Amino acid sequence: MNLSNETTPQCFSINNPPFIYNHTIASSYFSIVFSPLGLTFNLIAFVVLLKSFQRTHSRSRSSFLVFLCGLVVTDFMGLLVTGIIVITFHFTQFNWRRLDPHCHFCNFMGMSMVFYGLCPLLLGATMAVERFVGINRPFARSTSMPKSRAVSIVLMVWAVAGCISLLPLVGVGSYHMQIPGSWCFFNISSKASDMVFCLLFSLVGLLSIAVSFLLNTVSVVTLVKVCCGQDGTQRRRDYEVEMMVQLIWIMMIATICWCPLLVFIAQTVLSESPLQVRNLLLFIRFATWNQILDPWVYILFRRAVLKRLYPSWDWSRGSIRTLYPASFVGTIRRFTRSSLGDDVLGGGERRVSRNPVI
Repeated sequence: MNLSNETTPQCFSINNPPFIYNHTIASSYFSIVFSPLGLTFNLIAFVVLLKSFQRTHSRSRSSFLVFLCGLVVTDFMGLLVTGIIVITFHFTQFNWRRLDPHCHFCNFMGMSMVFYGLCPLLLGATMAVERFVGINRPFARSTSMPKSRAVSIVLMVWAVAGCISLLPLVGVGSYHMQIPGSWCFFNISSKASDMVFCLLFSLVGLLSIAVSFLLNTVSVVTLVKVCCGQDGTQRRRDYEVEMMVQLIWIMMIATICWCPLLVFIAQTVLSESPLQVRNLLLFIRFATWNQILDPWVYILFRRAVLKRLYPSWDWSRGSIRTLYPASFVGTIRRFTRSSLGDDVLGGGERRVSRNPVI
């Protein structure tokens, strides 16, 4: 017999286990099979990135690898934390009410779902901004971003996602047990506080994808124009091409995997329609594939692989500044030298004026 709502913890007030839901989409095989696979893929990707990090001598490339390492760690920990809970439930069928009478465990899993869901999207947008500045404003920075700053930015992204995941604990939204009883997530409803958090989660995710799409498109167009321009002295740069290819695939995977869930959540709360459990589970499966497919971007779309796919390209090393026509770079250098010459000449004239010959 279920307890009354007055004595039922908040996380069990809407969906109170045990549940009888035998739809195929709720099968335990997905979690049991794909969680270990995703963890393995992310470990392989992490090793590949560490080796690339040790070999690279480019500061911009090092900063980009820091972002990629942050993304791999986030995907790995997301699969590990949520996968352990879900797989343990399917094997043991533990009673959530007895194990977690005060909802601490359920709140932790709900926070994990939000945190590890938003982090990849925010990191993708952050990397898009970094590459946009590096490719479209190569002369705006005297030096590339140091690794310490890249690490600080990754930590800041994690902090933002963590703060958002804490909002339901202070009354903005709420975490609840979800059917079939193996996981917890924020309540998707038209109730005022729940609606605010649902829309915040959806808008942050969709805005991150939109920023990534816009900036990556501009960066790719700029890179193609410079690489394929009429000036025959310009050269393709392997590092910039590799980073942009990886970033484009990360954006495409995130868009395909996350947009259905984000749009579904916003549409459900705005239309005040009842939650479709089957669609929620289906779109959660889609979102999980983001953490499984991301590692293959780092494994497959590396410079060594790209060289084999496009051996006719002139894979030379250097910074993005050498992507620009030699005439343009020469103009910048002449302008800089003339400016320095004017300053020196002006200073000399001023010194002469201070000591006139009598």
